[in-house]
Amino acid sequence: MKKALIFWGGWDGHEPKQVAKRFSKILKGEGFEVEVVKGADKIPGLDALNELDLLVPICTGSELPREASQNIAKAVGAGLGLAGNHGGMCDAFRNDTEWQFITGGQWVSHPGGDKVEYTVNIARGSSPIVEGLEDFPVKSEHYYLHVDPAIEMLASTRFPLVNFYHASNKPIDMPVIWTKYWGVGRVFYNALGHVDSVFDQSPTAQELMRRGMLWAAEGRAWAQANGWDYNQYLNEGKMY
Repeated sequence: MKKALIFWGGWDGHEPKQVAKRFSKILKGEGFEVEVVKGADKIPGLDALNELDLLVPICTGSELPREASQNIAKAVGAGLGLAGNHGGMCDAFRNDTEWQFITGGQWVSHPGGDKVEYTVNIARGSSPIVEGLEDFPVKSEHYYLHVDPAIEMLASTRFPLVNFYHASNKPIDMPVIWTKYWGVGRVFYNALGHVDSVFDQSPTAQELMRRGMLWAAEGRAWAQANGWDYNQYLNEGKMY
């Protein structure tokens, strides 16, 4: 049985407790053993992280203890999957640049605030995660992110829609859903989910989250099946 840890906290406006409950239910429905804890200070040590298949952060605007940050970097690099959404992952630990390196992006603005109506455009053929899915409308925050050019974009949205400072620039397609790797660890991000009800209003957003979490959780098994000695990586390998 695969094991997942969900840790939630930070700004209450993103309804982290409710989102944690939703993601836990999804993973349990897929046969995962799920532990849910409150606060980044509850993240276990490196040995315990290496027993997990998936780590799900839901902690907007929090602080990540230095030791926990280092342990996550090592564990994800060795195959632990990392999957999250909205500010709970890519606006979680603003002062931790390595966290941003791992996750692939950082929120910087949402012009127009909440209730912006926009379309999420699926990048067809980009990944099995989006297979069979169609473009879909969303009414929520329209996330503008600073993004790692190494990501694989699975869905995007067009900017600008709102007359804000950025509107004087050319139109761009901002990533909404992406994957990337950190070592052999799989990383999945979904910018949707300002509040828990967004997943009810846009069911495709939840389906993408489900598929993304399952994909990320396969990284450790893939590494082991392909002869990746992650213990040697942790003990001897150098990331820098």
